[in-house]
Amino acid sequence: MELLTDHQIAAELAETPGWGLAGAEIARTVERADFRDSLLFLGAVAYLAERAGHHPDIGISWNQVTLTLSTHSAGGLTFADFNLARQISALI
Repeated sequence: MELLTDHQIAAELAETPGWGLAGAEIARTVERADFRDSLLFLGAVAYLAERAGHHPDIGISWNQVTLTLSTHSAGGLTFADFNLARQISALI
């Protein structure tokens, strides 16, 4: 996979509301009702990630889930990151 240019990243971010640039990654923190709801949400994220063959880094703190995406094998952001981000956003 090819890394995106700064211009491509800006265009993809404009099409992916709620996600922000964090260095060479994109990230989003989602607030859920409680810990159980956070885990249920993560189950749905895991399903999408497995189907895409692309996996986010995940942090959880009770009702807050932080998802971070980059293509580790490419060393930065690719279209795969934004495609998965938009699928995850559809769950919210």
